[in-house]
Amino acid sequence: MKVIIIEDEKPAARRLQRMLSKLGIETDTMLHSVAESIEWFSNNAHPDLIFLDIQLSDGLSFEIFDHVKTESAIIFTTAYDEYALKAFKLNSIDYLLKPIDEEELQVAINKFKNTQQPSENINVKELRSLLNNSSTGKKSYKSRFTAQIGQHIKLVEVADIACFYSENKATYIHCFSGRNYPIEVPLEQLADELDMERFYRINRKCILNINAIKDIVSYTNSRLEIKLDNFNEFQLIVSRERVKDFKTWLNS
Repeated sequence: MKVIIIEDEKPAARRLQRMLSKLGIETDTMLHSVAESIEWFSNNAHPDLIFLDIQLSDGLSFEIFDHVKTESAIIFTTAYDEYALKAFKLNSIDYLLKPIDEEELQVAINKFKNTQQPSENINVKELRSLLNNSSTGKKSYKSRFTAQIGQHIKLVEVADIACFYSENKATYIHCFSGRNYPIEVPLEQLADELDMERFYRINRKCILNINAIKDIVSYTNSRLEIKLDNFNEFQLIVSRERVKDFKTWLNS
């Protein structure tokens, strides 16, 4: 598998290279600007996977693909989340916010590897089909989750879940009843397993159920605070970059 990194901050590029090496993935090529990347793509065989920072020293990395066409899969890496929608219009596998977490990186790599089965020659249309649709065009979603409670396994129906949240690198279910249960599914993976017409990820720490919203209050810096019944773990704040998309989701 051929992998390259496009990142203008060289320390960040080297850190990502080390993290990938720990996962058994070697990256020999690191590019640092839009111009350098355009030249490289024009003169080299394209990789299987690109780790791509969005804001480079000479512009946004989206500009690269205005000049070159590629079927390489892309995992975006960025300190900002306002470009997520545009990113996923490309051949995107995942969108990792800096500083990159090792567990989130592993999940993203697993997503990419899953798209490569059973054929290593899968094309972009097939990638998108595998990521977003079943063969019938209708995506199936999880209807329940399991939680380990002591020596017992608790079945929790999705309809009973008010939100999912992460804390101290663990993921929890918060039910309408007020009970919280730990689950062994990273928050990043849940976006592929939930009906996102019903659920929305308001920030890095929380995915909430639209039916759980009791109140929405204006918050500082053009953000929004969401009120749920019986949830006291932390404030539920919609990040400023997601407010517009969140309002669109509410009205969809």
